[in-house]
Amino acid sequence: MNVSTIGFTKKSAEDFFERLRESGATCLVDMRLNNVSQLAGFTKKDDLAYFLRKVCRMKYVHLPELAPTQKMLDAYHKEHHDWETYERQFLDLMDERSVEKKSIKRTLSNGCLLCSEDKPDHCHRRLVAEYLQTKWEDLEIIHL
Repeated sequence: MNVSTIGFTKKSAEDFFERLRESGATCLVDMRLNNVSQLAGFTKKDDLAYFLRKVCRMKYVHLPELAPTQKMLDAYHKEHHDWETYERQFLDLMDERSVEKKSIKRTLSNGCLLCSEDKPDHCHRRLVAEYLQTKWEDLEIIHL
């Protein structure tokens, strides 16, 4: 089972959609808490669903249960908590939510996890993918 990940920050629309199209993913899984922000540009929920359908022939699904809480985001971004604290809290949240037991495996199979961060290093999309990799057999992660 392949799961890709991508962030949209620091990418042009052309680069973003070309990476997705070339990945072979069939569904983009939006795991942002807020997917309608004006700062999201071409990745606002309705625009993104349209572009995915027309440019990549992909489905769009929003799964906010894979997102951190607003309190966690604020603590990390506004209060400048360290990444290790954020990572531990986020993984505890995934465990608490038991996301691996929800009916998301079919959606994520050959899907691509989306968030805003440019690179996966300090991003919850990597944490979700790696968390699920420990719970499900044969999950391969590809960062686009």
